[in-house]
Amino acid sequence: MTIAERQAEIIDEFEMFDDWMDKYEHIIELGKDLPLIDAAYKDEDHKIRGCQSQVWLHAAPEGDKLRFTADSDAIITKGLISLMVRVLDDQPAAEIANTELSFIEKIGLHEHLSPTRSNGLRSMVKQMKLYGIAQAAQQNAQANG
Repeated sequence: MTIAERQAEIIDEFEMFDDWMDKYEHIIELGKDLPLIDAAYKDEDHKIRGCQSQVWLHAAPEGDKLRFTADSDAIITKGLISLMVRVLDDQPAAEIANTELSFIEKIGLHEHLSPTRSNGLRSMVKQMKLYGIAQAAQQNAQANG
């Protein structure tokens, strides 16, 4: 499934809920299903800066794609990072680097998250895109070098 298809799936999923309390419950449930990050990656090197709660993110190259694992010590934040992993995991690094994550606006996350959670979400997106940029650059260097 492409990044665009995954985003459309999430948008459809969130349209089923009438109010934000139900959407928050869904985000919390998604966090419970997040595959756990290896404990070795729950360190300062893998911590996302800019999040009020602790969020750890690991990216591992697999061919031309990146595999993400993550965790958080806060239930809503864990749900948010699980959404990001769901959209970007097992996707080509160059696509991760260049994709527009429209689902965040379309499901209303920015307007319904506190400013600190919104900043944290932006930091998650930024870090995942940076992993994509770095991996794509490395792949280009190997292909041309």
